[in-house]
Amino acid sequence: MSFIATFKRSIKLTLSWLKDQTSRVQFASKKKNAFELPFSISISQEIKPSETFENKVFNLSLATQAINQTIIQPNEVFSFWRIVGNPSKDYKKSRSIQNGKVSEDIGGGLCQVSGIIYHASILADLEIIERYNHSLDLYTEETRFTPLGLDATVVYGHKDLRVKNKHPFPIYFDLIVDGNILSVQVKSEKALSPKQLFFETQTAATHTIVHVKDANGKLINTSNYLKLNAL
Repeated sequence: MSFIATFKRSIKLTLSWLKDQTSRVQFASKKKNAFELPFSISISQEIKPSETFENKVFNLSLATQAINQTIIQPNEVFSFWRIVGNPSKDYKKSRSIQNGKVSEDIGGGLCQVSGIIYHASILADLEIIERYNHSLDLYTEETRFTPLGLDATVVYGHKDLRVKNKHPFPIYFDLIVDGNILSVQVKSEKALSPKQLFFETQTAATHTIVHVKDANGKLINTSNYLKLNAL
């Protein structure tokens, strides 16, 4: 990363920290999980083969270790980057999408962790405070590992995933990397009924727009993707 890019990220991190300080948001922090919660909502995804597969699995495994130590109390906010930390310290290079371009970057592949947490959070009816979809849709239906419209890209110092526990009891995310499978459970003190999700897709020559709605037709999100063939 160039000096200018590093400087800009440092400024953004400082401004974000100041904003968080003045907003009085209660953030979840890493705590040793001393208890097992009895109920869960579970989903799994395949980690697709790639030239950087081993590095991606390493990155996913490292991130899950940090996240699995985090209990989210009522009204606390889970921030992906506050828990995972600066990826330039311990993570390896893997495939990443930034500004509509595919490249290799330190911490590449972590978006699969943030994406599966986002998907699980929607199912568990948690409040989404901050989320960004990828700018580019790289995949076909055969190679896609998460439903289009339920991804969540994260860029350190720029884009975060933030989820608030609006339930009156603690929860935590329990992630496992097993071979080529990434799984997450939203563990809770009381049973949660998974939301039913419905997708409305609009396709144009250069873009795909996806609206995700619940069983009552309430809009959960709208995601706009540039098609790979439009580049």
